[in-house]
Amino acid sequence: MSLVLTHARYQFLETVRVPMSVIGSSVFPALSMLFFVVPFAGKDAVAATYATGAMLVFAVMSACLFTYGIGVAEDRAQPWDPYLRTLPAGPLPRFTGRILTVMAIMGIAVVPVLLIAAFLTEATVTPAQLLLGLAAVLLGSIPFTLMGLFIGYALPSKAAIVVAQVVFFPMAVGGGLLTGPPENAPEFIQVIAPYLPTRGAVELVWAASTDFSPNAVSLVALVVWVAVFGALSVWAYRRDEGRRFS
Repeated sequence: MSLVLTHARYQFLETVRVPMSVIGSSVFPALSMLFFVVPFAGKDAVAATYATGAMLVFAVMSACLFTYGIGVAEDRAQPWDPYLRTLPAGPLPRFTGRILTVMAIMGIAVVPVLLIAAFLTEATVTPAQLLLGLAAVLLGSIPFTLMGLFIGYALPSKAAIVVAQVVFFPMAVGGGLLTGPPENAPEFIQVIAPYLPTRGAVELVWAASTDFSPNAVSLVALVVWVAVFGALSVWAYRRDEGRRFS
C-alpha cells in the first residue's frame, strides 16, 4: 500500500504541475452545463436532473480518456518509464496509483457540475440518490478507463492526443449526453445510443438518481465494451512490454 500511495502522490503531483490537464477536465463539462443545461433545462427539475447526470458522465469520460490515454502515452516516451518497469515491485502498484490519481481528477471534474446544478438549476436528488449516483458514475467510468489505457499503451503520444479527441466527442454526442432526457434525443441518436458505452454509463446514473429504468440493451452493451477494452488494454500493455523489453 505504501508503494501504491507513493506512485499515486507522484503521479498526481506530476499531473497538477500542468494545470491545464486538470482544468480541461473540469471546465469543459462546466461550460457545457452553463451553455446547454442552465438556459434550456434549468427550470425543469426532471430535465435538469437528467442533464446533470449526463454531464457527470461527460466529465468522467473526459478525465479518463485524456488522463489515461494521453498521460500513459507521454509516460512511455520518457526514460523514467522503462526504469520503473524494471523494478521488482511489478506493475500493480503503479497501475493502482494511476487509478487513484485519475479518481482524484474525476472528483475535481465533477465538483463544478454539481455546484452549477445545485445553484443554477432546479435539479433535485435526495442525499441517498446523490451517493448512489456518484457510485454509478464511478462504475460507469470503467469502460473509459480501459479505453484510455488501450490508447495510451497502443499509440505514441502524438497519435494518442488525436485519437482521444476523435473518440471523445462522437461518444458524447452519440450516447445522448448532450441532448438531455432520453426522449428529447433525435431519432438517429436514439437508434445508436444503446450500443455505445456512454449510454450504458449514463443510464446507470439516471437509474441511481431518478426513477429511470435502464435499457437492457444498453447495460449488455456496456458489459461488452468493458470486456473488449479490458482485453485490448492487456494486449496493448503486453505488446508494448514485448517490443521494448524483449
